Amino acid sequence: MMMQNHAVIILASGLSQRLGQTKQLLKKEGEPLICYMTQLALATQPQVIVMVTPQGNLSIDTAIKGMIDQQDNVHRITNPTPDIGMAHSLYLGVEALNHLDSNDSLSINRVLIMGIDQILLDKEHLQALLVASQRVVASRYSSLNNWSDEQTSDRTVAHNTVKKDIVGLPLVIDYELLNQWQALLTGDKGLRHLIRGLPADQISSVINPQLSYDIDTPYQLAHARAQRWLDIVESK
Repeated sequence: MMMQNHAVIILASGLSQRLGQTKQLLKKEGEPLICYMTQLALATQPQVIVMVTPQGNLSIDTAIKGMIDQQDNVHRITNPTPDIGMAHSLYLGVEALNHLDSNDSLSINRVLIMGIDQILLDKEHLQALLVASQRVVASRYSSLNNWSDEQTSDRTVAHNTVKKDIVGLPLVIDYELLNQWQALLTGDKGLRHLIRGLPADQISSVINPQLSYDIDTPYQLAHARAQRWLDIVESK
């Protein structure tokens, strides 16, 4: 059980251009990925969830309609310009959260921010982020480039597969601090460079190597399905 009042912002407005299909609608355990990740967020018992999706995607709208209708604390906003960067989606998410907070008199002190394509994310990791007490508690994992079997078959690619550690999403941040930083969220300039400026005693991280596996390319998708990390789509 969570010991603090928190909200969740789910960043799900990416256009999946490298993947070539709508990432939000990939299936995991029979559910669209966006719904699966929202269920993980709900398991942390947040006061409210703000889901940011791309404007004008009717397939995503249809996929999430039932969940929004059934869950009073799940709200969806749309990003009309998802191509300008994730930071703008977060800006819109914070704006929507502030609007809900002012209208519904919520008692939010922390915000969990997460995406939808770290396909091995689980509830236990989210809980570990939420129980820490620093102003920012981020996830730490290795940056893997071209991690699928097909891509790493090339020796040069394989040699460069493991990169530096990433400190990033999902993360938990003090609500007041997030509001202070909102105006600085533009384009691709997200939270990472702002977090680096905090004193060391205000930041902590939770290590989870499984978060290295996100889905950006068709090769990664094929590998994830072969590993049964995502559902296999049968040919019609």
